[in-house]
Amino acid sequence: MEYANVIVDISHEKVDRPFQYRIPESMRDKIDIGSPVTIPFGRGNNIRKGYVVGLTDEAQWDKDKIKEIASLADDTVSAEDLSMKLAAWMKRHYGSTMIAALRTVLPAGKKQNRQVHKYVSLRISERDAREYYYECVRKKQTARERILKELLDNPGDRIPYELVTGKLNVTSATLKSLSDKGIIKIESEEYFRNPVAATTERYGRKTLSPEQQTIVDSVVRDYDEGKRETYLIHGITGSGKTEVYIALIDEIVKKGKQAIVLIPEIALTYQTLMRFYRHFGDRVSVMNSTLSPGEKFDQMERARTGDIDIIIGPRSALFTPFPNTGIIIIDEEHETTYKSETMPKYHARETAIELARLVPDGACVVLGSATPSLEAYYKASSGEYKLFELTQRLTGGTLPTVEVADLREELRKGNRSIFSMRLQELLEDRLNKGEQSMLFINRRGLAGFVSCRSCGHVFKCPHCDVSLSEHRGGRLVCHYCGYEEPVKKICPKCGSKFVSSFRAGTQQIEDEVKKFWPNARVLRMDADTTRTKGSYEKILSSFANKEADVLVGTQMIVKGHDFPNVTLVGILAADMSLYASDYRASERTFQLLTQAAGRAGRGELAGNVVIQSYQPDHYSILTAAKQDYKKFYEEEIAYRDILRYPPISHMMSVQIQSKDENEGMELSNRLRALMEQQKLPGAVFIGPALAAIGRINDIYRMAVYVKVDDYDGLILLKDVVEKYIDDLRKEGGLKTVSVQFDFDPVHGF
Repeated sequence: MEYANVIVDISHEKVDRPFQYRIPESMRDKIDIGSPVTIPFGRGNNIRKGYVVGLTDEAQWDKDKIKEIASLADDTVSAEDLSMKLAAWMKRHYGSTMIAALRTVLPAGKKQNRQVHKYVSLRISERDAREYYYECVRKKQTARERILKELLDNPGDRIPYELVTGKLNVTSATLKSLSDKGIIKIESEEYFRNPVAATTERYGRKTLSPEQQTIVDSVVRDYDEGKRETYLIHGITGSGKTEVYIALIDEIVKKGKQAIVLIPEIALTYQTLMRFYRHFGDRVSVMNSTLSPGEKFDQMERARTGDIDIIIGPRSALFTPFPNTGIIIIDEEHETTYKSETMPKYHARETAIELARLVPDGACVVLGSATPSLEAYYKASSGEYKLFELTQRLTGGTLPTVEVADLREELRKGNRSIFSMRLQELLEDRLNKGEQSMLFINRRGLAGFVSCRSCGHVFKCPHCDVSLSEHRGGRLVCHYCGYEEPVKKICPKCGSKFVSSFRAGTQQIEDEVKKFWPNARVLRMDADTTRTKGSYEKILSSFANKEADVLVGTQMIVKGHDFPNVTLVGILAADMSLYASDYRASERTFQLLTQAAGRAGRGELAGNVVIQSYQPDHYSILTAAKQDYKKFYEEEIAYRDILRYPPISHMMSVQIQSKDENEGMELSNRLRALMEQQKLPGAVFIGPALAAIGRINDIYRMAVYVKVDDYDGLILLKDVVEKYIDDLRKEGGLKTVSVQFDFDPVHGF
């Protein structure tokens, strides 16, 4: 390539302004996207550092006016260099523009003004100040009298400026006048906003169990020997994974390194953060979407300047500009929130492993889960990751007693309540004993699947083994291949008329609890009740302080929380996620049920779990009831193998969005034909088919799916499609069409 598009200033608001430079002949085989270079910039041709974000043979300006790259930048790796290399990898690995990848990895937000604390103190001697005070009393200068009295009552102290102007009601003009006369001095100190408002006692590291200590010793030994591995900790709920993380971070931070801890949802941040904060104090900070722009900016600056060693947050915390990351921990690694839904559609697990490879000296990656993703467990089983297991529950108590309630049987007995008879009986018992209960509604995958409430039969696609979704106009549609059939009023299996799509919500459950038990104190936690800043913490701490008997919620209540007084968990509509139009439906169901069951009996009292289901004999429900991950994994991996789904094979979704349905479908067919022409060995093509939601805001959505055993094969197809789309755009086409890529998708489209 003859020319490079170079970004000169990668402060966030300017990343969309690349400048074109000629690549000298001697550098053409050394320069790639992401390479740091030095370039003459501006009228004075000052030498500046920049980064290559694109390569081309086409000059955008008069060739004689295009300047030449001066040199490749030196080998020292800065935080910006790391971000650039990671962005280049994400662009290639997931498909996106370099600008979109850069916006993802660079710390969000414009530069914010630093916060300033101001203090007032005496500049003159105490004796002179007392004389001046009496003069103010004589002249009835009451404001000056108040401030001088406060300063004389606290000799040698600095008084916060806000206290003087607020509580003492002294104006800033009065303070300036006193300062100009040399009576007082006003000092300003910059400080970082710290979102952790905790004044908790610090405690030392807890004594680890032999299982926990083995993991810590093994990882630290590898680290000391220069091995940078990826580890998977498969630990049953309550087995003490967090204590292992704390012990590992303790060891790595002592070596002068920093740690990134990723957690799946904001709801988990508060409890997790407090456990780390009690151990590491203010060397820990947090990053999440509830922080103000100023707080976010300050946490990035604190990381860059070494003011903190540990950052905790969701997937975006991965891009914290630490100068020397030593360990990256991904807790609950199976969670789908680790996959981005916007371009580039990166997965935090893979991106963390790449970041660990890029940082100077390398970093180790630790994944933890009670229900690992099939991808992680498959790689651990094949030896790509190192597997550790925690099999003992350390939070006190044993695993709970799990019962499965057959909702078909409840219907036959005339029980039309959303609570089975057994769950009603246990709830009554817990309320009488003053113990707490959690009710979890599995709403994930609520796409209006249609089932028979009498026999449990679910209407499925004959070609794809996924449930059909109910659409307007009385149609059942498959979101993978486009198969359609009309909605039937009678079950084809048992002849029952109880055929309907299942819908229920947290509000309905809360109302039902209050109807059955009017005196029960109920808290609800879902998207509606957690919109405001601090609402998660408020609800969780209220429940932890036993201010409620029952907590009702969606999946955000079942992950990671530790409430010792909870002795009953009721899982309503356990199989709802089983019928999502998604090949991962069984895996998600198993994970949610196991996580939910793990909330019961974490203290000294024994726990009970009731799983309510219309299909109680499904392997994901049976194995979750027994907390038997290995049995579930064997069943599920066999299914993935037969149908060539990840992790056995790799899959790419080419997603087309168009204002014109015919134009979008025509382009989809062309893209499929183009990819088929590459004659990739073993490639399987599906579609084009309309997306799960075929139209949003009058934009039509469709997708072509490709399955290939080798991930690099998908990257090759992605590159071919990207080039084709770029060429069409240069010719002035595709003004109303967008094309995106999703590798090994975990979210529906």
